[in-house]
Amino acid sequence: MIALKSAKEIELMRRAGKITAAARAVARDMVKPGVTTQQIDKAVYDFIKSQGATPSFLHYNGYPASVCVSVNDEIIHGIPGKRVLQEGDIVSVDVGAYIGGFHGDCAGTYPCGKVSDEAMDLIRVTQQSFFEGMKFAREGYRLSDISHAIQEYVESHGYSIVREYVGHGIGRNMHEAPEVPNYGKPGHGIRLLRGMTIAVEPMVNAGSAAIRQMPDGWTVKTADGKYAAHYENTILITAEEPELLTDATESLV
Repeated sequence: MIALKSAKEIELMRRAGKITAAARAVARDMVKPGVTTQQIDKAVYDFIKSQGATPSFLHYNGYPASVCVSVNDEIIHGIPGKRVLQEGDIVSVDVGAYIGGFHGDCAGTYPCGKVSDEAMDLIRVTQQSFFEGMKFAREGYRLSDISHAIQEYVESHGYSIVREYVGHGIGRNMHEAPEVPNYGKPGHGIRLLRGMTIAVEPMVNAGSAAIRQMPDGWTVKTADGKYAAHYENTILITAEEPELLTDATESLV
């Protein structure tokens, strides 16, 4: 069942979203050569707690950290640890914060120092594909209109969309109905209604769409070892323009 949020609930989600977006910025600013993924995780944990919130991911289905940090060919769910970031890496960070009974969720992929032109293009296309999809996150459109816009933009640039993982509704629970694929034909699925809150998150591979699940049970890599990027925000469907609850004030890198 899809939960439409009341005005009061939307205010609470704005609060959670603001903290979540700020936590992503903390992680983004730490993406530098010589920093460990564990240090990023600690900084995000400390920031979220300092805001009176709780990291949504910590212990979620047994996940052991507060942030997912996925490097290079890791698509999603990379577990922070002793890995030291290197010049030329691209680093995806995915964060969530819970406060006042509601969650926020967002992600981004960032360059570590100077990266290749190819890597930067992948990051830019992934980010822009989210905004292409958001053009259809409006009352009256269908869910797959978002999905199709993302897929069309990504594939027009020669990249692949991951199909095994999708976006999702969000609110009192981290994952709610509906699922939000990043691919599909337009004009299908539920009709979007004001008060819906969804997390839209393109996961884009530089090579094939095929994935590999790693033995840790969390980390997902590209099957061909090529780079992947991830970008996500929480969106509120309104009567007019969609509202970014995890305000993406950062410009496209």
